[in-house]
Amino acid sequence: MTGTATHRLQDEFTGELVRPSEPEYDSLRRVFNGMIDRRPAVIARCGGPADVGVAVNHAREHGMPISVHGGGHGVGGHAVCDEGVMVDLRPMKKIDIDADRRIARAQGGLTWGDFDAATQEHGLAVTGGRMSTTGVGGFTLGSGSGWLERKYGLAADNLVSAQVVLGDGSVVTASEHENPDLFWGLRGGGGNFGVVTEFEFRLHPVGPVLLGGMLAHPGQRAPEVLRFFRDFMAEAPDEVGAAAALITAPNAPFVPEPARGKPAVGIIACYVGEPQEGERALAPLREFGPPVVDLVQPMPYTAVQRLIDPSAPAGMQNYWGGDFLSELSDDAIAVFCSAAASVPSPLSQILIVPGGGQIARVAENAMAIGQRHAPWNTHLIGMWSDPAETKLNVDWVRELRAESAPYTTGRAFLNFLGEEGDLRVRRALGDDKYERLQRIKDRYDPENVFRLNQNIAPSPSANGYWRSPERLRR
Repeated sequence: MTGTATHRLQDEFTGELVRPSEPEYDSLRRVFNGMIDRRPAVIARCGGPADVGVAVNHAREHGMPISVHGGGHGVGGHAVCDEGVMVDLRPMKKIDIDADRRIARAQGGLTWGDFDAATQEHGLAVTGGRMSTTGVGGFTLGSGSGWLERKYGLAADNLVSAQVVLGDGSVVTASEHENPDLFWGLRGGGGNFGVVTEFEFRLHPVGPVLLGGMLAHPGQRAPEVLRFFRDFMAEAPDEVGAAAALITAPNAPFVPEPARGKPAVGIIACYVGEPQEGERALAPLREFGPPVVDLVQPMPYTAVQRLIDPSAPAGMQNYWGGDFLSELSDDAIAVFCSAAASVPSPLSQILIVPGGGQIARVAENAMAIGQRHAPWNTHLIGMWSDPAETKLNVDWVRELRAESAPYTTGRAFLNFLGEEGDLRVRRALGDDKYERLQRIKDRYDPENVFRLNQNIAPSPSANGYWRSPERLRR
């Protein structure tokens, strides 16, 4: 970008513009996935939706790519671009809470750690990311799965409205009553339609103290533990939020010395209700085995939300996969356990997450997020530290996806996908939803201004629609 163009941007932009020559540039362009090393022409640190509009207009008018940085956790690294404008929402961390109405209005730069700290002052929460450093925005738009989902639904299920900056810099509201087609698409279609600068969520009474924590069993017992977990969750009340993970036990004091650095199966569980009731509900899970590690105890909800933070340090090399399961059969369990036994990196994990509860009570076509009746979901996380080991680790994830494919529905949350191409995006959403999302893309972003994402390309006939008289009349 030329100096003249940058100066014109500065005239209208009220936030901070960071260029490659400035000291904070490198730290600001880093994202969670250490495989990503991109260099934007300018980082536009926005103070509000007007700044976002200015940055978007500038990039579009100069033919520059646009990326949007909220939490920066997306494995594809879409938060940062080469030679374009990185719209940085991180300065936008305002949150307003109406405790009486149980409503929160949260700007797009918040992380779930920020959000939970604010809402828990009122004993309220909404389903948030399982890592406190995850951004509210990308999480809600692309998956919305967290510990509270079986009781209160996905984050997107609790979205009341969104403030969106479109590709022409205009600001609109999306809700059930305003731009309802856009609202449908935002909830599961990712960042394809605009920059969401504010989210309005419905909150629920949670905490401030829950019963929660981690259980762990030796890896050689993983098949029987997963079979028990499957059967336990089939009868568990909605208040039980849980996930199983095939992991390598960390070298930590809470792990018995003989188990450290060895394959293990961990279970994170919490009870969204009174801890005394949780003791009864989680008792069978804690008694089975018994586990070699039982850290389940009353703890603040904010601590539950940080339980797995240490397992996924920022800056590691990451390659992910994910699929919904049609069932967690014994054969599927055998595939996952075999893969875990040959994992090339101790940081990699196979997460197996139950569905059901409130998730399944939402109509399949209520929003772009579907698979409401899938009983299980998987998140396959390849994570390693040495870039020289990339092929080995990527191959492990790909082989696991191929071997587990017979047990999946073919669908996935967009947030769990790596760079797998347009056809994978279509398969993840399903043909009907993809085509509906494409029609929404045609209306709100026909020039594909927002293409650094799990992209839903507009139809060829939509190009140029921004400037057409038809759009101006709508």
